[in-house]
Amino acid sequence: MIRVSNGEYLIGVGSYDMTGPAAGVNMMGYANIYQTTAGVHFRLRARTFIVADEDSQGPRFAFVNLDSGMASQLVTIKLLERIKSRYGNLYREENVAISGIHTHSGPGGYLQYLVYSVTSLGFVQQSFDAIVNAIEQSLIQAHENLKPGSIFINQGDVEKGGINRSPSAYLLNPEEERGRYKSNVDSLMTLLKFVDSASGKSLGSFNWFPTHGTSMTKNNRLISGDNKGAAARFFEDWFADSTTNKSLSTTPNIGKIVEKAHRIKATGGRLCGETTSKGFKVRKNDGSLFVGAFCQSNVGDVTPNVLGAFCTDTGKPCDFNHSSCNGDNQICLGRGPGYPDEILSTKIIGERQFQKAVDLFTSATEQVSGKIDYRHVYLNFTNIEVELDNSNNNNVVHTCPAALGPGFAAGTTDGPGFAGFQQGDKEISEKWRKERDILKKPSQYQVDCQHPKPILLDTGEMFDPYAWAPAIIPIQMLRLGNLIILAVPGEFTTMAGRRLREAVKETLISYGRGEFEDDTRVVIAGLSNTYSQYIATFEEYTQQRYEASSTLYGPHTLSAYLQEFKKLAKAMATGETISKGPSPPDLSTIQRRAQIGPFGDSPPSGVKFGDMKEDIKVPKRGFFKRGDHENRPYATFWSANPSYDLLTEGTFAVVETLIQGQGWIPAYDDDDFSLFFKYKLDESGLYSLANIEWDIPDDVMLGVYRLRHFGSSRKEKDSPIVYFTGASSAFAVLS
Repeated sequence: MIRVSNGEYLIGVGSYDMTGPAAGVNMMGYANIYQTTAGVHFRLRARTFIVADEDSQGPRFAFVNLDSGMASQLVTIKLLERIKSRYGNLYREENVAISGIHTHSGPGGYLQYLVYSVTSLGFVQQSFDAIVNAIEQSLIQAHENLKPGSIFINQGDVEKGGINRSPSAYLLNPEEERGRYKSNVDSLMTLLKFVDSASGKSLGSFNWFPTHGTSMTKNNRLISGDNKGAAARFFEDWFADSTTNKSLSTTPNIGKIVEKAHRIKATGGRLCGETTSKGFKVRKNDGSLFVGAFCQSNVGDVTPNVLGAFCTDTGKPCDFNHSSCNGDNQICLGRGPGYPDEILSTKIIGERQFQKAVDLFTSATEQVSGKIDYRHVYLNFTNIEVELDNSNNNNVVHTCPAALGPGFAAGTTDGPGFAGFQQGDKEISEKWRKERDILKKPSQYQVDCQHPKPILLDTGEMFDPYAWAPAIIPIQMLRLGNLIILAVPGEFTTMAGRRLREAVKETLISYGRGEFEDDTRVVIAGLSNTYSQYIATFEEYTQQRYEASSTLYGPHTLSAYLQEFKKLAKAMATGETISKGPSPPDLSTIQRRAQIGPFGDSPPSGVKFGDMKEDIKVPKRGFFKRGDHENRPYATFWSANPSYDLLTEGTFAVVETLIQGQGWIPAYDDDDFSLFFKYKLDESGLYSLANIEWDIPDDVMLGVYRLRHFGSSRKEKDSPIVYFTGASSAFAVLS
């Protein structure tokens, strides 16, 4: 039963740490087998909001935003199994949406279809468990926090948050259609603000805006939420008004500060408890923290590398149609605004989103009111009959089994793929045809269906040892008053997303009997519930750049989405129910797993875990300077592989500050943008090292600091885990 709200809902928000294994696990996104995790820049989180009718028995839905590359069908299946055991049928596949921000710097191995786990060498249980557990805990937190509240909505443009990385493909869309838009990317951010009615306190905020999570390059090995994860961290810290130990201050006696720092030596390694690091967190997750999420949208052809793509050999712009340099795709690279510093580029693009979110958040006055509703269906996308809306006599077409073309292998300007390929390739060399046919020679039906895409990988017809690509995928609509959220299982290009939003809105208005008006807002939540790669327009498909070559189900993929979403929209507008459709498979029992270890760690003879290998080296002047980003404090500890225990809601790294009368207080941890935890083996390749590096912020409090490391290990595979810590010598930070 659907009820109308007068502007009061039950609202709840939650957040939980989903940082996966920080050593030796392939990152999901660039398909670079050499890009394995080796530390943490800042932690990944699952952030959830739940909205329910003010009558707690009425309709509700949950929206989960993941600091991951994308959602996963298997994650959804197992999450719902867990939630059902706790809440019964309150949260189901119909009313739970799970969306990924599309960072390319998170641990992989958590998707069930084989093509997405090739570079991770199969399924990685630890990655998968970290994500499922975080979603579950964030949803529980949001549910337990449900309280009467109001929701406000606001929209505005993000300046220089992304550019189109396939502009030549965009230009193939009809001129009249392109003329209706001021740019070849969408710049609009849509933001929700959640406010507790009783206290007037803001509880959280979620927004949608499209830009790729590729500010961090394919060479990065530190776990990172990329620009959207950074924006969320900046936003949540802004709301908390920072902490007193990060505020600007002056010191009355520089000499005493330096003298005190010089007297405090490293502690040496010591054993500690399993949860000790949690006590050193700066932001302790007790369920009361403000939750700020930066969600993904129709991101398919949008890059955050806004300076454009250039050839590394000549410095000139890359070829417009193929994004290559004299035929070489490897040396055509996009440049972020902080080029050549990928960390700075991540920060700048994150700040541009964060600053717009603050502007929209502080100026939001339009209150959301109206129905809560949802529709969800599973579709076998390999053979959907599509009725085209045109005057052509042949107006009935079909989608195809999944396939990838050579443009997919070429990669993008954000991260080039294999050498010897270019975006826009319409033919495959004899060498690669033979390699392809060893795996699976495509049927003639598939060749004809996918045309003009030449098939490099016939993933939709490959089932050994199990399915390489999804066949059954979900589409979903959520309604919150006059806001419609379209949860799509892939990456729509800019124009594909525009057509989808327009089609849904027109259908709602047409069948809504006055219930939906021109002020109806439709947003796309990309990479939701499962992952089926890209959705390009029919016109873009003809060029076969990366996005089109990765449009799995053939040239009419977008038309099928438009048709099926219009069915959902009509059902929502008229109050009709819709059949569930065929259920996707659960492939968890047949996953291949090649990830091994760690099986045991020990420090060198005479050394304890947590001891210093290399202590702080203070500059000759005797102190570090606030805002000096060239000379950074760093220390190296004897450690162990960080995958024994992920220290969930804890930390591997801490910056402590000495406060008179209080002792050592945590000031920064590994969830801060300024602190880096890096893992590696020593020169012998036998012993583990943890390097902690601090980029001293401009607004840090002057005083005495030290770096602390937490870790865990076991001597043998089945022996109990031990936990340890150690701190460096102290150092002074002055202006």
